[in-house]
Amino acid sequence: MNRNEWITQAARLQSTDQPFALVTVLSVQAPTSGKAGDKAVVTPDGQIHGWIGGGCAQPAVIKTVRLALQDGQPRKIRISASDESAERDLGDVLEFGMACHSGGTLELFIDPVLPSATLAVVGDSPVGRALVSLAPRVGLRVVVVAQGAVAADFPDADRVLPSDDAATVFAQLNATPFVVVATQGRRDLPGLRAALALQPQSLWFVSSARKAGVLRSSLVASGEDPAAVARIVAPAGEFIGAQTPEEIALSVLTSVVAARRGRQQAKSTQTQPVAVGLAPSGWQPADAVPAVGSCCGGSPKSGTLAESSADQALAATVASPKSSCCGG
Repeated sequence: MNRNEWITQAARLQSTDQPFALVTVLSVQAPTSGKAGDKAVVTPDGQIHGWIGGGCAQPAVIKTVRLALQDGQPRKIRISASDESAERDLGDVLEFGMACHSGGTLELFIDPVLPSATLAVVGDSPVGRALVSLAPRVGLRVVVVAQGAVAADFPDADRVLPSDDAATVFAQLNATPFVVVATQGRRDLPGLRAALALQPQSLWFVSSARKAGVLRSSLVASGEDPAAVARIVAPAGEFIGAQTPEEIALSVLTSVVAARRGRQQAKSTQTQPVAVGLAPSGWQPADAVPAVGSCCGGSPKSGTLAESSADQALAATVASPKSSCCGG
């Protein structure tokens, strides 16, 4: 048995973006074949590469590794001689009884190593481009979904899909855990349908609450699952007083990171209304940044908000004399 086999296996699994846990022996009480500092890579199917002690400890390690890979949280466990195979949660350590005749005690640290999370950015807009640039800096893989998108325009993206057709997006990408729709008035409805097709764990829409409400109603009326539509979070992002596309992207990315780390339960504006009129002075909805060629940034042209009659109708519904189609 090569005690350092874990180094090679960890490199192989990381290069292929597969999940595993690095298990380290912290301390031992003889008799046990494991030694402090021994390490092993353990995969979800129970394969152990390296050395962390004999076979008696392996079932508890494998069980805990699977739990750690599910929630991404590290754990410390203690495996000690006992007539019972009971499991006890002692707060800072999980204790397992081990009925093996050899006796001894092992304390191990289990550190999950998960594949890079993927963020799908739907829409080619100033905020969308800023998100694509920033997200890889926090360890996220980025997929761009935008009608007519050109890969050369998104050098930081892992992949660019030049179609926002929902069926095409689903066939090409399957499920994606985190999705931000940053269409900003350009193909909002197709973008939201494409996002819903990815069945994301969390879905944010760069939009004001009012505009999002109109679009939610349209999505449900067109046959989208009401429960899935209700989970669309808008306005997107945390309040940091953002004004520029880059600042807005940063605020949205803050929410993505929080959801990825399990620190935040995403809520839609249907369960957490946002009163824009009562917001702090100087705050604007995230979709208030002008989209190129939209009604907020100049006269409409092909490929912008006026692209379809459905979008035109929605723009007319959202817009008012006191509120533009981008900020309403």
